[in-house]
Amino acid sequence: MDRTTERLHPDAANLDRRPPREAAALLAEGQIAAATALRGALDAFPPAAAAMAATIRAGGVLHYVAAGSSGLMAAADAQELGGTFSIPAAQLRIHMAGGLPRGVEMPGGTEDDTGGLADALATLGPEDTVIAVSASGTTPYTLAAADIARARGATIIAIANNPGAPLLAGADHAILLETPPEVLSGSTRMGAGTAQKIALNMLSTLMALDLGHVHDGMMVNLRADNTKLRARAAGIVARVAAVDEAAARRALEATRGEVKAAVLVAARGLAPAEARAALDAADGHLRAALARPR
Repeated sequence: MDRTTERLHPDAANLDRRPPREAAALLAEGQIAAATALRGALDAFPPAAAAMAATIRAGGVLHYVAAGSSGLMAAADAQELGGTFSIPAAQLRIHMAGGLPRGVEMPGGTEDDTGGLADALATLGPEDTVIAVSASGTTPYTLAAADIARARGATIIAIANNPGAPLLAGADHAILLETPPEVLSGSTRMGAGTAQKIALNMLSTLMALDLGHVHDGMMVNLRADNTKLRARAAGIVARVAAVDEAAARRALEATRGEVKAAVLVAARGLAPAEARAALDAADGHLRAALARPR
């Protein structure tokens, strides 16, 4: 297997002797080059995101599994899905080797420790999806989780940065992010991590599109639980329903903060219960609900 993530970057010679501005430019270009790796993997994203959406619709659970820096990237995506798209916490799990760090030290040797995985994934079933992330694609913790998922009939989405990675070989949806060697050799928190962060954000956003949680680039299923987000929700309702913000806020009050229902209340004059019924009939898609005859 070709471990690109461990190669020396061709331009990194004498990195420690270069002027800081020159080193900064090289580091920036390394990140930019890593981000472009997504272009070669685009075909893999829609079916993987559709599998995630199917899991949410079926009441299943998305299990994010990773170690080290990949674990931080996975956790960051999972932890944003409640506020951004109102994905219920009961449908999300994060499994990071050694557990999520509570301080500044990252657990290291734990990526080889697979002892607690069987218990952590005890409830895993065919309606669930495991999103396994590993730059090398050989991390024992992540491979063991994929093996458990396979035995339980769960869907496996694998993200790795090395061609021929074992993690990719056994996945239902394999996403190879063929990032170039790191400017700081082997430090996959950099280029590989950047590409993983983008990939995870893309997957969850495509999932949200499938679920009807996005309308014209707006988060119409956000959870407005602070002042900033309540203002954003009112702005979304006003824009989509073509009403002023006062009317938008009244609609949001009537629907207890449900943005999609509030749009239908403000734009179509529906009662909140009618708005929710229209959304149910449209499988949660606001555009389809707006287009339905009253």
